[in-house]
Amino acid sequence: MAVSSRGLALALVLSFSSLCYLAAPSPAATTSDPDGFLQCLSGSVPSGLIYTQGASNFTDVLASSVRNPRVFTGDTARPLCVVTATDASHVQAAVRCGRARGVRLRVRSGGHDYEGLSYRSLQRGEVFAVVDLTRLRAIVVSAGGGGAWPAAPTAWVESGATLGELYYTVAGNNSGLAFPAGICPTIGVGGHLSGGGIGMLMRRFGLAADNVLDAKLVTADGDLVDRAAMGEDLFWAIRGGGGGNFGIVVSWKVGLVRVPPTVTALNVMRTLDQGAIDVVNRWQEVGPTLPSDITMRVIIQGQQATFQTLYLGRCGDLVPTLGTFFPELGMTAADCLEMTWLQSVGFFHTWNPNAPVESLLNRGTSLSTFTKNKSDYVRRAIAKDDWKSIFPWFAMSGAGMIILEPHGGFIGTVPPSATPYPHRSGVLYNIQYIAFWPAGSDGSAATSWISNFYDFMGQFVTNNPREAYVNYRDLDIGENTVVNDVSTLDGGKVWGERYFAGNFRRLAAVKGAVDPTDFFRNEQSIPPLLQGNNRWGKRLG
Repeated sequence: MAVSSRGLALALVLSFSSLCYLAAPSPAATTSDPDGFLQCLSGSVPSGLIYTQGASNFTDVLASSVRNPRVFTGDTARPLCVVTATDASHVQAAVRCGRARGVRLRVRSGGHDYEGLSYRSLQRGEVFAVVDLTRLRAIVVSAGGGGAWPAAPTAWVESGATLGELYYTVAGNNSGLAFPAGICPTIGVGGHLSGGGIGMLMRRFGLAADNVLDAKLVTADGDLVDRAAMGEDLFWAIRGGGGGNFGIVVSWKVGLVRVPPTVTALNVMRTLDQGAIDVVNRWQEVGPTLPSDITMRVIIQGQQATFQTLYLGRCGDLVPTLGTFFPELGMTAADCLEMTWLQSVGFFHTWNPNAPVESLLNRGTSLSTFTKNKSDYVRRAIAKDDWKSIFPWFAMSGAGMIILEPHGGFIGTVPPSATPYPHRSGVLYNIQYIAFWPAGSDGSAATSWISNFYDFMGQFVTNNPREAYVNYRDLDIGENTVVNDVSTLDGGKVWGERYFAGNFRRLAAVKGAVDPTDFFRNEQSIPPLLQGNNRWGKRLG
């Protein structure tokens, strides 16, 4: 039986049109007509859902899901308006009006874009609008039926729902079901799935994007299509190729996974005096090779490492397992916290084992802390002596933290070309660098620390390319070059091959097929690869 977070099934009217057999679309208008765009919108979108710059609450609406005030400054271009869509037809109208009147669109779901490209432009003269999907948040769970061949459990979730809302609704329908995605509950589903989606269940069940079964997307022509209509090339691209590149996904069908009624969570902390360097050094070999129902990530801050672990089972089984595989950690039964999977999500987010699961529904935001993030991948373990040179960085002025996310397990068995996320076989772990400082501070110490530390770490991580994770977007690694109003392939390769490795060119070919005029564009959007007549009229090879 279907259960909805709004008590209603999704009501999306599909306008199917196969991408494989359409003629090339007409180019977008080269001259922006802001007044014409707003007038066009008013014919299809209720006025109460459109917030223009002249509205008294425009800034509040624009800031409503900003997660990093570092990028919410007066130095960047603000949108002509924010369209707070409540139906797929509103998204279609925004696209069609934008194409007709020369106004590009940027799209946001949860607002966690680290560089804010989903709601701002670095091009001061650019005229653009924001399509905000946060009101599109319905979740419909189909838990599967009985009989000899029970259906696999699935859910349809709209892009504006948060991960916390998805987790809460899924577990509320059936506590034995879960979805493998990220830890932070305020992340929007749309952006997370678009970039791959790493999390505490990926070693057992894969990335969030690996579990996407279908999607409903508004194309660059404003048509609403599902997987069958969009074709497998575009469906491949939207599952990890980054948000805001190929169209606007308004909802996703995801496969749910089964988890035991009791899981074990723990935070084991080790200081330098307690041998943190030795334990981290050993973790590099152990973390990616543990049984896939164990995920142990490491958070390093100050002179301490925290080993944060989720086990899909009970403490009595975990203690001997870690005693065999990882005795250096010194974990005991006293470290265990047994709880439901849903409770574990709240624990890993708050570090509070008593956090109510209802807290996962909190969509609140704050503009009090500025952050800068970067990322790396490690395929060869860093030597112990090198860790001795790394830890002093966390005692420096402005020092932030790093999070090490183990790969291996199921994710390492998936071919790198299966989805756009290429960081699969051979990856030991991902590194996320985080620097932060309070509003009102110039942040120079923190930004200097992360920049210099990232440069220092270059000798220990992947190279040619130095891999990065698209969901930890970082403009420092490159921006698009635009020639004749279209992003160039050579400009995009600078950053694109770091996010997507060998999959970048295929993504560019998909872009060239479905959005050859580069309507969906930002400073790090996939550029279109245009080859002969390969523009909507032919399948990609």
